[in-house]
Amino acid sequence: MNQGTKETGARRVVSSVFSGVQDAVYVALGVLLAATAAVMIVQGAVDLARTATRGMDAVAIVAVLDRILLALMVVELLYTVQVSFREHALVPEPFLLVALIAGVRRVLVITAEFSAREGKDEDVFRHVMWELALLTVLIIVLVASLVVMRRHGAEVRSHHD
Repeated sequence: MNQGTKETGARRVVSSVFSGVQDAVYVALGVLLAATAAVMIVQGAVDLARTATRGMDAVAIVAVLDRILLALMVVELLYTVQVSFREHALVPEPFLLVALIAGVRRVLVITAEFSAREGKDEDVFRHVMWELALLTVLIIVLVASLVVMRRHGAEVRSHHD
């Protein structure tokens, strides 16, 4: 047996071990994310029931909406872990979706909290407007990135067919 064959065999073993460790980590992350999503959904349902029985004030509705969107982010992260486990590669599109959901979630929470606020201070208003402007730019960039990735993916698939 020559030196090159031994080296290739050792690389294969090391690669196989690392792949197994990677799979175990993905499974553990998936289980933790699924449990987190389940807890958040139950807690969101309890919060919604409380809000409905106590009266629908804007602050309580924002809190329920925030929890629901956070649960959606966790589910998208779970999907990202699933894709990474299946493909054995990091796929950027699910991460972009999570970032897009996070940006939209923040816009909704900021606007709802600001509209529910009693006193409208000019400095707070300016801060909110800047944050909303930056979030809007971020959301536009994320959507553009998703569109480009989908078009590029469709072109790649059509060339392979």
